[in-house]
Amino acid sequence: MGSIQEKNGTDHQALLDAQLDLWHSTFAFIKSMAFKAALDLRIADAIDHHGGAATLPQIATRVPVHTSKIPCLRRLMRVLTVAGIFSVTNHPDGGDPVYCLTPASRLLVGSWSLAPMFALCLNDTFASPFLGLGAWFEHAIPGLDLFEMAHGRAVWDVIGHDATINPLFNQGMVADSRFLMDIAVKECGGVFHGITSLVDVAGGLGAAAQAISKAFPHVECSVLDLAHVVADAPAGTGVKYVAGDMFESVPPANAVFLKWVMHDWGDSECIKILKNCKKAIPSRDAGGKVIIIDAVVGAGLSNLKLRETHVLYDLFISVVNGIERDEQEWRKIIFEAGFTEYKIIPVLGVRSIIEVYP
Repeated sequence: MGSIQEKNGTDHQALLDAQLDLWHSTFAFIKSMAFKAALDLRIADAIDHHGGAATLPQIATRVPVHTSKIPCLRRLMRVLTVAGIFSVTNHPDGGDPVYCLTPASRLLVGSWSLAPMFALCLNDTFASPFLGLGAWFEHAIPGLDLFEMAHGRAVWDVIGHDATINPLFNQGMVADSRFLMDIAVKECGGVFHGITSLVDVAGGLGAAAQAISKAFPHVECSVLDLAHVVADAPAGTGVKYVAGDMFESVPPANAVFLKWVMHDWGDSECIKILKNCKKAIPSRDAGGKVIIIDAVVGAGLSNLKLRETHVLYDLFISVVNGIERDEQEWRKIIFEAGFTEYKIIPVLGVRSIIEVYP
């Protein structure tokens, strides 16, 4: 048998390009860990403190970096600028480079920062199970999900009761809802027109319901979640909180709202949730519908970054045996739950709005 080089003739550049692809995939996790370090050190806040542009010495005065590690900070910033998290301007006279916020890193500062959401995804609790992904594939279904195999506990037990993960999860969900719902009510407000009451199922601390209530004051909004979640709900929001379990029943309303819930569950669980939603709403003629915000793989603009993000998130959510569905997979569970029609509106970046009618 000949060597790879012999089989490919003298096209050495093609071999080197192929090797580069493998190196690029191998080191992809370094980009994620560099981003995690930026979140941990609050580098975006440090740059924002200096008006959105700062030199390395200026950044170092605002982040918990030991003085001996400042040269290493330069290397971290180089990765983050290549990744597009920050930008850099180099002075031709040899002065200190100036690092600036980009549209991406501007989403990490201020009172509506998305930093808690990404800190949650990159937390060791959710990142470390993927070191055992190959071993997980060796076990039969049904069996432990990737999270349970790594930690010996179910993910919802950890999220509900771990003193570190519980607040991080709540902060992440609130940050995501504030960001996304502000866009949703402005760009897709018609989805909520004609509704007089809405229940946000598994709505956590109610950030999404609060955004809907603020944008549409005539809509009576409530949140359904487990008792220990409702116990921590904020007061004075104008939203009603109901302790309950979506797998048992859903409170009656004109519309049921499910934001980033369905992807956590397999088909059988989702069908059960949707059937309970169907029982909670009136007929379509009376304005009944279910509004889902979730990913629809393959929907929206056809670009490589979106496609890659969809499939990467699908593998990420498999840590809890969840799934990101394409249209045919959504269609299957929607119709099996007894609904007759749906409409996908791919206007929220990675996610879409799905209107489901009885």
